[in-house]
Amino acid sequence: MGRGLLEVHLVDAKGLGGTDFLGKIDPYVIVQYRSQERKTSTARDAGRNPSWNEVLKFQISSTAANVQHKLLLRIMDHDNFSSDDFLGQATINVTDVISIGMEKGNSEMSPAKYSVVTADNSYRGAIKVGITFTAATEVEEDGVQVGGWMHSYRD
Repeated sequence: MGRGLLEVHLVDAKGLGGTDFLGKIDPYVIVQYRSQERKTSTARDAGRNPSWNEVLKFQISSTAANVQHKLLLRIMDHDNFSSDDFLGQATINVTDVISIGMEKGNSEMSPAKYSVVTADNSYRGAIKVGITFTAATEVEEDGVQVGGWMHSYRD
């Protein structure tokens, strides 16, 4: 597939389920791409409609073709005196944005809403995410690469 930088812009979420009885939920998001994991800041007392407006960056390096590239977004509720609660998750397929970015140099998916799936497999709220992919530029050592074709010079 290729190499480059995938930027995930977490805008906000609406209508999340909550589990705290004594106060508002304090949501944050853990974004996972393969073995890489990034975490947003915690939206303190944001309740069911938090706003992050943060960009998380992932290095993409894949030589395999026909591989599905997916982001997993786990939305959690920060708790001070117990383990954090799972509020839900969303999965985003970024294969096309990476493929187009490799072809054109960069590609962007405008912020869109993705349904949040809870632990009991019901839908509860949506998270708004935008994605940008910028291909890494490489210099070929064995020849000149033009338009995807390798040209070699022979006598």
